[in-house]
Amino acid sequence: MIVPLYSPRPGDPMRVGGFMSGSGTNLVKILERQVELENGPGGSPFRVAVIFTDNPGSNAGRIGARFQVPVIVQDILAFYRSRGHESKKELSLRPEFDRAAVERLGPYALDALVLAGYMSVVTRPLLEAFPGRIVNVHPADLRVLVRGRRKYTGDQAVRDAIVSGEPFLHATTHIVRDVVDGGEILMVSPPLPVELPPGLRPGDLALPENREILKRVAAEHQDRLKQAGDWVVLPRTLEWLARGRYALDEDGRVFLDGRPLEP
Repeated sequence: MIVPLYSPRPGDPMRVGGFMSGSGTNLVKILERQVELENGPGGSPFRVAVIFTDNPGSNAGRIGARFQVPVIVQDILAFYRSRGHESKKELSLRPEFDRAAVERLGPYALDALVLAGYMSVVTRPLLEAFPGRIVNVHPADLRVLVRGRRKYTGDQAVRDAIVSGEPFLHATTHIVRDVVDGGEILMVSPPLPVELPPGLRPGDLALPENREILKRVAAEHQDRLKQAGDWVVLPRTLEWLARGRYALDEDGRVFLDGRPLEP
């Protein structure tokens, strides 16, 4: 038996909460796609009903004003400092932060969340409030496994893929679960060729004397991948979710239009 991740309501777009922490460029692309669909036949199947940011210095206010979307600001660093911590690394406190987020999101009657450059780990209160309906994009091919585990997870995924000699990079959209970057894969972007400086091999970049070169190369590729990957697959994934095209079976396999997605 397969169960849709979301079942559309005729004439009523899927209501989405857009989570962001910084520039919000991924969220802008989602909102631009929403506007494009709204101006086309049939309208948009989704609507960003609220923007949530954990960073008062983010672009959330400007994006909200541009697209006329309300904004919730819940300062995560202030939250931690009020509890005696100078960073947000202590994850045992995070559920309290996320419970407050769920309460503040309540009036917007959301169906799903999209993490569009949200830099905080999501914990059980949010996962339980939106089971299987939180979507994220990760700057790596999550299909690549090593001993049964995903190889390129975490903040340095682009760098790790380049140093490992991957000839291409991909962005992956996935369902957010309680294991970081561990949820079911929904979409993978087309391959983006890795371009190294002349005379350098992937292994050379891992040498201590090439640390700054590697940092620059990784940043350049991450920016290229955002444009060619994130900005393509994240809005499309949200659109397909809103149209009811995704489903899961009891074994956690993802189906698109009733057919299993290839691993």
